[in-house]
Amino acid sequence: MDYLPVDVIGNILSQLGAARDVIVASATCRKWREACRKHLHTLSFNSHDWPLYRDLSTSRLEILITQTLFQTTGLQCLSILMDDVDEFSASIVVAWLMYTRESLRWLFYNVRTSPKINILDICGRQKLEMLVLAHNSVSGVEPNYQRFLCLKSLSLSYVSISALDLNLLLTACPKIETLALVNPEIAMSDAQVTVELNSSTLKSIYVEAISLDKFILETDSLENLHLKDCALELFELIGKGTLKYFKIDDVSIIHLDVGDAVDNLEIVNVSNFTINWSKFYQMISKSSTLRSLRLWDVVFDEEDEIVDVETIALCFPQLNHLALSYDLRDDLREGILHYGLQGLSLLENVNVLELGSALINDVFTHWVAGLLQRCPNLSKLVIHGVISETKTHEECQMLASFTSSIVQLMRRYMHVDVQFEFE
Repeated sequence: MDYLPVDVIGNILSQLGAARDVIVASATCRKWREACRKHLHTLSFNSHDWPLYRDLSTSRLEILITQTLFQTTGLQCLSILMDDVDEFSASIVVAWLMYTRESLRWLFYNVRTSPKINILDICGRQKLEMLVLAHNSVSGVEPNYQRFLCLKSLSLSYVSISALDLNLLLTACPKIETLALVNPEIAMSDAQVTVELNSSTLKSIYVEAISLDKFILETDSLENLHLKDCALELFELIGKGTLKYFKIDDVSIIHLDVGDAVDNLEIVNVSNFTINWSKFYQMISKSSTLRSLRLWDVVFDEEDEIVDVETIALCFPQLNHLALSYDLRDDLREGILHYGLQGLSLLENVNVLELGSALINDVFTHWVAGLLQRCPNLSKLVIHGVISETKTHEECQMLASFTSSIVQLMRRYMHVDVQFEFE
């Protein structure tokens, strides 16, 4: 260890990250203390890493963080995440940010202060490339002054911000590529809650736990769109067909309008969502490059709707991963499933098939068998199911029958790797 260069030791300490571990390690000898002062580039104060943070008084914690920070020079990544900790003095937190801002590239910030501070005023016009902000408020955004010329990734969790300021903040980030919005508190001046976002550089957006009347997103470069646990009356995507990954998870959308933005999709992942299959199919039908289609625990608008395998085979020739899961408890479903399997076209490129049902019964077995016949080059089959903790005799018999049927069925497909995942 004596022969290690000081900058290498600095990299080792930076890998530790957590301030407590860095302090303990740097006490090894004079050389390590020097590395901590001059070559440390990553430092994290996280109340979840060390429970003692919560036991210290706020003033003692402020002194500890201040002493540690002011011994470093040239920090590039700073994480201050203080959940369940009382409010800090605003002047002290401002001093931390002012001291480190010129060299910072990544800032993870969850600090409550009294009075509140405007982090945009402090960190604007600097070299930040990533900003992760939580449990704070953003207001009065001035894009001409609070510019983030290098920022590529922005995450706002439990942040209070108006719809106008949110769009202005994106405007202030001319190089932004990734945006995450988790349970934001959108302040509006009128009764209708509408968010309009415009960015020519945005490539990925993740939105979770948001409730709006209208969400309009206009971007020319979007490749990744993920909506989770949202309630939206209207979601409109205006783009130029660059979207490749589209995921919807437990979302309620009355009107979904994506126009031509989904013509080049490669991955579609929809779960816990009510869909009109004919409209949904029309929306993604031009995506001839689709490689993965997942429709999981979906509910159809019409009782007699079902995913048409023939249509999938004809429209998505490059599909290699297909995952389907329905509720097969309705007796009507047997006839509908048979209709969905009609046709002769094969899913020739599908090598991974995932099938699931809330009820393991003969209908499900026949459906599995029908889909296996349509996938001549299948290499892996994953069967998902739900088994209740208290099983009746009938349920036990049904499961036994299903197991026997699958064993017999798979003897015809010895080359296929079969996996079972039960909840």
